[in-house]
Amino acid sequence: MAPSTSQVPNESADQVTTTDSFVKVLAESSNLKSVPTQFTFSNDFKGSYSDSIPIIDFSQLTSENPHQRSKALQELAKACEEWGFFVLINHGIPETLLKAIIDASLEFFELPDDDKRRYEAKSLSDPIICGRGSVITTENHRIRLWKDFVKCYVHPEFHCPEKPLILRNDVSAINYRDIVFEFSEKTRSVARKLLQGISENLELEQGYMDEALKLDSCFQLYAANFYPPCPQPDQAIGIPPHTDFGLLTFLIHNGVPGLQIQHDGEWFNTNSPQNSILVNTADHLEIFSNGRYKSVKHRAVVNSEAMRISIVMANGAAPDAVVGPAAQLVERDGRALYRPMKFIEYIVSMQSNRLHGKGNLECLKIQDDE
Repeated sequence: MAPSTSQVPNESADQVTTTDSFVKVLAESSNLKSVPTQFTFSNDFKGSYSDSIPIIDFSQLTSENPHQRSKALQELAKACEEWGFFVLINHGIPETLLKAIIDASLEFFELPDDDKRRYEAKSLSDPIICGRGSVITTENHRIRLWKDFVKCYVHPEFHCPEKPLILRNDVSAINYRDIVFEFSEKTRSVARKLLQGISENLELEQGYMDEALKLDSCFQLYAANFYPPCPQPDQAIGIPPHTDFGLLTFLIHNGVPGLQIQHDGEWFNTNSPQNSILVNTADHLEIFSNGRYKSVKHRAVVNSEAMRISIVMANGAAPDAVVGPAAQLVERDGRALYRPMKFIEYIVSMQSNRLHGKGNLECLKIQDDE
């Protein structure tokens, strides 16, 4: 039975230890036969498969054909209501950029440890953090996760490590920062169009969501997670079950499965076509929609065969935006189901959360008897 843990925000916001080596170094040790004690997190890492996981065609959602767009909007609403998760295809982000961000992130994890350690956290609010993930159990024990990570705040202010430089044809080089910056721009544009569709489905006035959440200054967090092969996948975890802060979380990976989502109490593996993006609705979309759209629990499991790398882009409201249920939805429902909270304060409190398994989203829910 897995130890109970406090909520873990995104695949990227982690407590950091500074005394141990990176998991990559440990996994590459020739004499590693079992999971060290500090990583022990017993779990059933096998998930079910479903052909019902929604697929949203972004090209139809943005089509000028009213019938195609109407159909795509209906499918988007159903995905957000029933699964809180969907596979996004035909999104228009170039395949070359998707490959470049994975390759560049992998190059970062190949840097010497000293280059990576310069970004070890001084505080949880640092705009760039590199480290080894861990969680705190209800017994106040720290358990290390089977992953290394780097995360950066990339909007409305852009932060990113300078290294590595990616060589092209042994002549020119492109900066890691340039690739992350372009990926941030492209995904931000896609997220805004998805949110426009979601706003329409919620029957909100045009422009209301943009103004209420200050989306021109929306918060974006980029994270790359490196999961090396694990000798005992049932005795370690990449990331325990959690929900994400923000509105929509985007995820791509190197083709090695590992992301599982919870649906109707069962864990499902996520299968995605090449060049698609995995999208889940997050805490602030549940709050803003007054509970219509659910923030879905998910986890990252590990395997004994292959290295997995995942790239996450969390898309949220502006840091200074106060996020609560949309006024028009509160009026329709008769009451608000969640308390409002400034977006950046939610992130800070989530990262330092030691509420013994009770996440921020649950703490903001207004009980029936209040």
